[in-house]
Amino acid sequence: MKDFDSLIPGWFKEFVHVGTDLIWSQYLIGLLLTAGFFFTISSKFVQLRMLPEMFRALVERPETLEDGKKGISPFQAFAISAGSRVGTGNIAGVATAIVLGGPGAVFWMWVIAFIGAASAFIEATLAQVYKVHDKDGGFRGGPAYYITKV
Repeated sequence: MKDFDSLIPGWFKEFVHVGTDLIWSQYLIGLLLTAGFFFTISSKFVQLRMLPEMFRALVERPETLEDGKKGISPFQAFAISAGSRVGTGNIAGVATAIVLGGPGAVFWMWVIAFIGAASAFIEATLAQVYKVHDKDGGFRGGPAYYITKV
Protein backbone atom coordinates (compact mmCIF):
# COMPACT_ATOMS: atom_id res chain seq x y z
CA MET A 1 0.00 0.00 0.00
CA LYS A 2 1.24 3.47 -0.87
CA ASP A 3 1.79 6.02 1.85
CA PHE A 4 -0.69 8.88 2.05
CA ASP A 5 1.77 11.57 0.94
CA SER A 6 2.35 9.89 -2.41
CA LEU A 7 -1.41 9.98 -3.15
CA ILE A 8 -1.57 13.80 -3.02
CA PRO A 9 -0.80 15.52 -6.35
CA GLY A 10 2.20 17.86 -6.37
CA TRP A 11 0.19 20.84 -7.61
CA PHE A 12 -2.19 20.50 -4.66
CA LYS A 13 0.69 20.40 -2.17
CA GLU A 14 2.10 23.58 -3.74
CA PHE A 15 -1.33 25.25 -3.65
CA VAL A 16 -1.74 24.47 0.06
CA HIS A 17 1.83 25.60 0.78
CA VAL A 18 1.33 28.96 -0.97
CA GLY A 19 -2.03 29.42 0.75
CA THR A 20 -0.69 28.77 4.23
CA ASP A 21 2.32 31.01 3.60
CA LEU A 22 -0.05 33.78 2.56
CA ILE A 23 -2.39 33.35 5.53
CA TRP A 24 0.28 32.91 8.22
CA SER A 25 2.43 35.86 7.19
CA GLN A 26 2.65 39.59 7.71
CA TYR A 27 -0.80 39.94 6.14
CA LEU A 28 -2.44 38.19 9.08
CA ILE A 29 -0.48 40.30 11.56
CA GLY A 30 -1.52 43.44 9.69
CA LEU A 31 -5.15 42.33 9.58
CA LEU A 32 -5.23 41.58 13.32
CA LEU A 33 -3.57 44.90 14.18
CA THR A 34 -5.95 46.80 11.90
CA ALA A 35 -8.96 45.07 13.47
CA GLY A 36 -7.56 45.80 16.94
CA PHE A 37 -7.11 49.50 16.17
CA PHE A 38 -10.56 49.67 14.59
CA PHE A 39 -12.22 48.04 17.61
CA THR A 40 -10.19 50.18 20.02
CA ILE A 41 -11.28 53.41 18.34
CA SER A 42 -14.89 52.37 17.65
CA SER A 43 -15.33 51.19 21.26
CA LYS A 44 -13.80 54.45 22.55
CA PHE A 45 -10.83 52.67 24.18
CA VAL A 46 -12.86 50.07 26.04
CA GLN A 47 -9.60 48.67 27.50
CA LEU A 48 -9.17 51.83 29.59
CA ARG A 49 -12.77 52.97 29.94
CA MET A 50 -13.99 49.72 31.51
CA LEU A 51 -10.94 49.08 33.72
CA PRO A 52 -12.63 50.26 36.97
CA GLU A 53 -15.72 48.14 36.17
CA MET A 54 -13.49 45.11 35.59
CA PHE A 55 -11.93 45.39 39.04
CA ARG A 56 -15.33 46.03 40.66
CA ALA A 57 -16.86 42.96 38.99
CA LEU A 58 -13.99 40.70 40.07
CA VAL A 59 -14.75 41.18 43.78
CA GLU A 60 -18.53 40.64 43.57
CA ARG A 61 -20.01 37.75 45.53
CA PRO A 62 -21.48 34.83 43.58
CA GLU A 63 -25.26 34.78 43.22
CA THR A 64 -27.39 32.18 44.96
CA LEU A 65 -29.29 30.08 42.44
CA GLU A 66 -32.94 29.00 42.69
CA ASP A 67 -32.03 25.63 44.20
CA GLY A 68 -30.01 27.27 46.99
CA LYS A 69 -26.61 26.51 45.50
CA LYS A 70 -24.13 29.26 44.86
CA GLY A 71 -23.11 30.04 41.30
CA ILE A 72 -19.56 30.66 40.28
CA SER A 73 -17.99 33.93 41.32
CA PRO A 74 -16.89 36.51 38.77
CA PHE A 75 -13.28 35.74 39.70
CA GLN A 76 -13.83 32.04 38.98
CA ALA A 77 -15.38 32.94 35.63
CA PHE A 78 -12.37 35.17 34.91
CA ALA A 79 -9.92 32.42 35.84
CA ILE A 80 -11.66 29.94 33.53
CA SER A 81 -11.75 32.47 30.70
CA ALA A 82 -8.12 33.52 31.15
CA GLY A 83 -7.01 29.90 31.29
CA SER A 84 -8.77 29.12 28.04
CA ARG A 85 -7.29 32.17 26.31
CA VAL A 86 -3.73 31.98 27.61
CA GLY A 87 -2.87 28.30 27.53
CA THR A 88 0.56 26.75 27.78
CA GLY A 89 1.56 27.82 24.27
CA ASN A 90 1.43 31.49 25.19
CA ILE A 91 3.42 30.90 28.36
CA ALA A 92 6.13 29.11 26.40
CA GLY A 93 5.90 31.79 23.69
CA VAL A 94 6.59 34.58 26.18
CA ALA A 95 9.62 32.74 27.55
CA THR A 96 10.91 32.12 24.03
CA ALA A 97 10.39 35.77 23.04
CA ILE A 98 12.32 36.99 26.09
CA VAL A 99 15.18 34.56 25.44
CA LEU A 100 15.42 35.40 21.73
CA GLY A 101 14.43 39.08 21.76
CA GLY A 102 15.55 40.24 25.17
CA PRO A 103 13.51 42.15 27.73
CA GLY A 104 12.31 44.63 25.09
CA ALA A 105 10.08 41.89 23.74
CA VAL A 106 7.91 42.24 26.85
CA PHE A 107 7.12 45.87 25.95
CA TRP A 108 5.92 44.89 22.48
CA MET A 109 3.88 42.02 23.89
CA TRP A 110 2.09 44.48 26.19
CA VAL A 111 1.44 46.86 23.27
CA ILE A 112 -0.04 44.05 21.17
CA ALA A 113 -2.03 42.77 24.16
CA PHE A 114 -3.52 46.25 24.65
CA ILE A 115 -4.58 46.44 21.01
CA GLY A 116 -5.86 42.85 21.01
CA ALA A 117 -7.90 43.43 24.17
CA ALA A 118 -10.50 45.39 22.19
CA SER A 119 -10.84 42.48 19.75
CA ALA A 120 -11.29 40.07 22.65
CA PHE A 121 -13.94 42.36 24.16
CA ILE A 122 -15.89 42.48 20.89
CA GLU A 123 -15.63 38.69 20.54
CA ALA A 124 -16.95 38.15 24.08
CA THR A 125 -19.73 40.69 23.55
CA LEU A 126 -20.89 38.93 20.38
CA ALA A 127 -20.88 35.62 22.24
CA GLN A 128 -23.14 37.07 24.94
CA VAL A 129 -25.50 38.84 22.55
CA TYR A 130 -26.05 35.78 20.35
CA LYS A 131 -26.08 33.00 22.97
CA VAL A 132 -29.09 30.68 22.95
CA HIS A 133 -30.98 28.69 25.58
CA ASP A 134 -30.72 24.93 25.29
CA LYS A 135 -33.41 22.44 26.28
CA ASP A 136 -31.82 21.86 29.71
CA GLY A 137 -32.13 25.54 30.68
CA GLY A 138 -28.46 26.31 30.10
CA PHE A 139 -26.82 28.50 27.51
CA ARG A 140 -24.92 27.71 24.34
CA GLY A 141 -22.86 30.26 22.49
CA GLY A 142 -19.50 31.24 21.14
CA PRO A 143 -18.09 31.88 17.68
CA ALA A 144 -19.85 28.90 16.08
CA TYR A 145 -23.21 30.34 17.13
CA TYR A 146 -22.74 34.04 16.46
CA ILE A 147 -21.06 33.58 13.08
CA THR A 148 -24.21 31.82 11.86
CA LYS A 149 -26.44 34.58 13.31
CA VAL A 150 -24.57 37.69 12.13
